[in-house]
Amino acid sequence: MFQMTPKSSISSQLPKLSRAGEQLKSMVQLPGPFAELPRHPILYNHFSPIHPLPSLSTPSQRPKQAGINIYAKREDHGAPLACAGNKYRKLEYIVPDILSPTPTYHYHEHHPTTEKLNGPATILVTEGAIQSNHTVQVAALAHTLGLKALVLLSRGTGGGLLASHDQDAFVSSGNVQINRMLGAEVRVLEEGDPISNDANPVLEELRTREERPYWIPGGASLHALGGLGYARAAFEIETQERELNLKGSGQFDYIFVACGSGSTLGGLIAGFKLGEPAITTRQIIGVLNSPTKPRSYHEARVLTFARRAAELIGFDGKNRLESEHAIITDDVRLEDRFVGTGYGILDAETKEAMEVMANSEGIILDPVYTGKVARAMMQWVREHEIQQFARQRELDEVNVLFIHTGGQAALGAYADVI
Repeated sequence: MFQMTPKSSISSQLPKLSRAGEQLKSMVQLPGPFAELPRHPILYNHFSPIHPLPSLSTPSQRPKQAGINIYAKREDHGAPLACAGNKYRKLEYIVPDILSPTPTYHYHEHHPTTEKLNGPATILVTEGAIQSNHTVQVAALAHTLGLKALVLLSRGTGGGLLASHDQDAFVSSGNVQINRMLGAEVRVLEEGDPISNDANPVLEELRTREERPYWIPGGASLHALGGLGYARAAFEIETQERELNLKGSGQFDYIFVACGSGSTLGGLIAGFKLGEPAITTRQIIGVLNSPTKPRSYHEARVLTFARRAAELIGFDGKNRLESEHAIITDDVRLEDRFVGTGYGILDAETKEAMEVMANSEGIILDPVYTGKVARAMMQWVREHEIQQFARQRELDEVNVLFIHTGGQAALGAYADVI
């Protein structure tokens, strides 16, 4: 059981934060090429908040133990649209292409084409697991843009459905229900349906109906612009660090974030590489949430996404190895001990981490992503690496950031196991 620290014992060690809802005064300052990339605002016009988690933090016990100050960045509070979460940040850089008279990245990744749409998109098409958070955010975006939305949900993706005691409820509640409330057309694909791997027949069907479909792959990671939102988030976090006046190193020494499709982590890596000097001690830990593929697969994938984002924001993260901004394999750090038995399957240990967060901090996590990230972060606090990190750098305090990427709407589908 993760031991919670009484709030009163560490409250004096955490910086004073502004009142809830008070806008930070600083704005993100991006370097030239990055600042010039088109972006359609979806998020609030203030940063998603960062606040301390005092019950999970540990005070300094000098000289033997450094204090560990844990914070949360609330991406689930980052946008006014339905079920706010990390996908809206990605979609901000995709919308300008969606609305372009000649969209460039509208095609399905299995069949790249140079064929242009003969005008702006009229319908957004995307896919995911039954309880996909991404599909909800695409559906909400479509509504605000005056576009239609088609959501393809696959029964064969992940194990959440198979582990459910009430499969009918699982495919009709939670995010599925919200997709329908948002006006999206929802198609539930049976396991083995070829459309789960190649949606081109669906896109062609829409074209015959004189629609102009725009394909957004699951998680937006395979989209050419999918990493830009979290490259920008890195600069946002750096700005917040300065305003929070963090102790110790003055930065978040460890950042824990979910790694599913991969571009959230890849974008963060690229953004921090561009914004920080050559020598940085910051550790960005991507927590894998599925055992379907080995860690090496995800490492290569995240590295690709990070380098692709790097090229778009103004530096070549692959070829300029002599550069202080070069992105190398060591920049991708993945934690794969907490993947559980399958994507979307809630195990007892992750459930316990969710309960700890709810009971200690009043924060609700989701069973697919953030629950596993919180479990990993708590384990890292228990273990010795963070303390060793502090000793090597002679730090009395270490600052840890947990990025809450949303997903709580899926909880309704897990009512029989939570």
